[in-house]
Amino acid sequence: MNPNAVVECVPNFSEGRRPEVIEAIAGAIAAQGVKVLSVSSDADHNRCVITFIGGPEAVARAAIRGAEVAIRLIDLNHHRGSHPRMGAVDVIPFVPVSGCDMTDCVALARQVGEALGQMGLPVYLYEAAATRPDRRNLADVRRGEFEGLRELIGKDPDKKPDFGPEAIHPTAGCVAVGARMPLIAFNVNLGTSDLSIAKKIARAVRGSSGGLVHCKALAVPLAERGQVQVSMNMVNYKETPLHRAFELIRLEAERYGVPVVGSEIVGLVPMDALVGVARHYLRLEGFKSDQVLEKRLLEVME
Repeated sequence: MNPNAVVECVPNFSEGRRPEVIEAIAGAIAAQGVKVLSVSSDADHNRCVITFIGGPEAVARAAIRGAEVAIRLIDLNHHRGSHPRMGAVDVIPFVPVSGCDMTDCVALARQVGEALGQMGLPVYLYEAAATRPDRRNLADVRRGEFEGLRELIGKDPDKKPDFGPEAIHPTAGCVAVGARMPLIAFNVNLGTSDLSIAKKIARAVRGSSGGLVHCKALAVPLAERGQVQVSMNMVNYKETPLHRAFELIRLEAERYGVPVVGSEIVGLVPMDALVGVARHYLRLEGFKSDQVLEKRLLEVME
C-alpha cells in the first residue's frame, strides 16, 4: 500500500459507562501517531466509537494497541447494554480516504485480523474483507453475541474464525475486522418506552426485511431517558439518504400514535450527507456542497 495513503478506522468498543476505560483506549490509539477525530460513547448502548485516521502502518498499530487495552480492561461476562456485541473490541472497520482503495483496506483488515488472532481473539473478516458470502453482513457474523458464540465456536463448523483460536476468549469474546465505505450511524428516538413499537418500526425501515435497501436497523431501549430508539447504520447515504430514513420512521411512528422526539449521529458524518438533508427539507434549488463556507475556505487555503 502507498505509505502516504490516508486510512480511516472506526473501531467500536463494548464500554460506554466508565470514562477511565474509554480514555485509556483512546490514549493508546492516539499514541501510535494517528489523529483521533472523534470519541463517542453512550451509557444505554454501553458502547464507544473511536474514529481516527493516519497512514496505513500507524492505523494498523493503533487498531491493535486499542484492542490490547480493551482486552485487558473489558470483561464481557459483566457487560450489559442495549447494543448487540460479541467482543470487548467488537468491530474494526477500515475505510479508504486518499491514496488507497478498498483492496488496500482489505489487505489491512487481514493483516490486523491475523495479529489479533495471534493475541488469542477469534477473528471474523466481514464486508469487503469477508472470505465467504455469509460473513459480509456484520449482523450475521455477530448473531448470538458473546453468550451464544461462546457455545458455538469450536463446535459449529460455520462459526470457525478466519484467524485465531477455535474457542472464544473467556472475557474479551471475539472480533469482526473488515473494510467498507463510509457508514453513518444514525439513530432516531421515539416518545415512548414501548420497545415493541420500535421493533416494528425497525423491521419496516431496514433493508433485510423489505425496507430501505442500504439501511440496517434495530430497536434499542434507552432506559435512562424512558424512551426507545431505532438505531441505524446507513451503509450508502447517497442511495439511501438520511432524510428518507427519518421520514419513513416518522410515518411508521404515526401509526402507533408515537412522536419522533429527536435524532443523533454517532461519530462523524460526510458533509454531503447533511447537505442532502438541507437540500430536501429547505427545498434548495441547485445547491452544491461547495457553497458551504467552511468547505470553500479549506479549498482555497490548501
